[in-house]
Amino acid sequence: MRGAIQFVVRQTDSKTFARCGILRTPHGDVETPCFMPVGTRGAVKGILPELLVRTGTQMLLSNTYHLLLRPGPEVIAAIGGLHRFMGWNRPILTDSGGFQVYSLSDLVAVDDRGVRFRSHIDGQLVQLTPEDAVRFQALLGSDIAMVLDHVVPLPQEPARVREATQRTLRWAERSLKVAQPGQTLFAIVQGGLDLELRRECLRQLVAMDFPGYALGGLSVGESPGEMYEVVRAISPEMPADKPRYLMGVGRPIDLLEAIAAGIDLFDCVIPTRNGRNATAFTNTGKIRLRNSQYRTDPRPIEEGCLCPACDGGKFSRAYIRHLFMTKELLGPVLVSLHNVFFYQKLLSDCRRAIRQGVFEEFKEETSRRLGESEQMDESEEDSLSSFDDS
Repeated sequence: MRGAIQFVVRQTDSKTFARCGILRTPHGDVETPCFMPVGTRGAVKGILPELLVRTGTQMLLSNTYHLLLRPGPEVIAAIGGLHRFMGWNRPILTDSGGFQVYSLSDLVAVDDRGVRFRSHIDGQLVQLTPEDAVRFQALLGSDIAMVLDHVVPLPQEPARVREATQRTLRWAERSLKVAQPGQTLFAIVQGGLDLELRRECLRQLVAMDFPGYALGGLSVGESPGEMYEVVRAISPEMPADKPRYLMGVGRPIDLLEAIAAGIDLFDCVIPTRNGRNATAFTNTGKIRLRNSQYRTDPRPIEEGCLCPACDGGKFSRAYIRHLFMTKELLGPVLVSLHNVFFYQKLLSDCRRAIRQGVFEEFKEETSRRLGESEQMDESEEDSLSSFDDS
């Protein structure tokens, strides 16, 4: 099954599985590896589209579950589609909402027909089938849509993981049958931490010939080491000529590890969620701007950074701390802008290192410099909501 995208791998790294390429979509080309900021309800919190462009953002993710509940896909279609609705004329990927059904709603039932749940907003009973998920995303008009999958948290009983994986496969097959002409639909590989079950799921999905494949069901309770084991084993076995997408991940070190395993696309709420909590990413690690040590600090968040919050030294750490301490909305906006810029700069540097044949060295040096061995912030530990910037 072919959609309205084209994907070309331009270069691969000789020491790892890292690769850089071009993903061509109806709304423009995307250089990979690519990080997608999360615009859960049709907006990246507090950031105007033109400022997102200044951060180097090429593509956004939005969420079908939330847009289904408010304002509804039909409303968005009547306005002209999600790109028009958001004022974003670059590519958009929409998640099917499978994760949010299990993490945010009051789940009533899940079976082969689909899921029935009560809205986390008003308690209304909602039914979502695989066919519904495809149809709703067609109304949204996203460049890439995701199949509905059955997500279970980890650790989990093997029988339940296998049941969810087999249901995901049946739902994927049904989704293909209702995809509209030209609609690009990615499949999702499930299987928990069971590598053979993951491989079995991947083999069956590849036989269905989707335009792209995602690794789902990770960052849902397992340790980073367990996640890396799955990504390192499965990513290189995914079709080499199709985009590979790791859903809901993650920290900068997670991105580096996954790129080394051959992943092309990422999304996560960590840069914006941390930004709203006064934690900024820098080239030497994270800084927590509410700390009293920054009360009179005249420096920008990061000297030499060209993001809208740092460029020209206009906004000092002292000022940004003041904004947070007085609950001014500008504080979260500035730090979110900086963090998204940091992530995009990291991905740009990864692409450059792959092209220059020095990615392994870049990865090791960057991981060391970022000091990612420190304890994860509480916001990062909350992995069960890492897909959703609510």
